[in-house]
Amino acid sequence: MRRLFWLAMGVTIGALVVRKLGRAAEKMTPAGIGASIADGLRDLADAIGDFGADVRDAMAEREQELRAGTGLDSPLPTGDQVRLPGRGAHSAE
Repeated sequence: MRRLFWLAMGVTIGALVVRKLGRAAEKMTPAGIGASIADGLRDLADAIGDFGADVRDAMAEREQELRAGTGLDSPLPTGDQVRLPGRGAHSAE
């Protein structure tokens, strides 16, 4: 009975090792290398896209802060509210 157990254990471990080596050998073929490169490039493209979206969001937020701070979004003054330098009430004569 003990021998049967160890035989089964050896067959199981041998099968696992063969499967592992088969996967490693498949990754070393040109198709396997190409697939891993494609996966890496896809991950890189996703990361670059996420970074670009974060940058655009930060730019929009900062632009809103700057517009609020400088008053660029406030309504334009009407004609009677405009005061030009050097043009007082006496200069109109």
